[in-house]
Amino acid sequence: MQQDYKEFLNPSCCDIKACPVDTTLKLMGKKFTMHIIRNMLMFKQSRFNQFLDSIEGINPKTLSVRLREMEKDALISRKIYPETPPRVEYTMTEKGHALAPILIQMAEFSMKYCCGDVFIDGKPRTIKQTLSTKALKQLEQ
Repeated sequence: MQQDYKEFLNPSCCDIKACPVDTTLKLMGKKFTMHIIRNMLMFKQSRFNQFLDSIEGINPKTLSVRLREMEKDALISRKIYPETPPRVEYTMTEKGHALAPILIQMAEFSMKYCCGDVFIDGKPRTIKQTLSTKALKQLEQ
């Protein structure tokens, strides 16, 4: 960690070896990772083809790589069912669910400060105005 940060740290706490913000960005900052998390939380998607069909611009190779990375990072778990053909389902882990508030805050930021890019009429809105009660509850679970 750079020397510049040391003046902001509590010396009685501990030694920090990496910036916590950078660490989180490494988990969720890769292209399509947050889309996969969004779809798992909001739309309850759990299958490869569901993600492939609903995430614009993603291809099978990239999706496969992202799912493996997310599994390695313990954001999701993967279960293979012994069927013919084999069925694979992905579920959010506790660590993955912990990203839900960040996802909500990202959406709220865009709805307020990038409303011209988000909404046809360009007017800002809150997440409660935009999402249904059902969708909000699914994000909070």
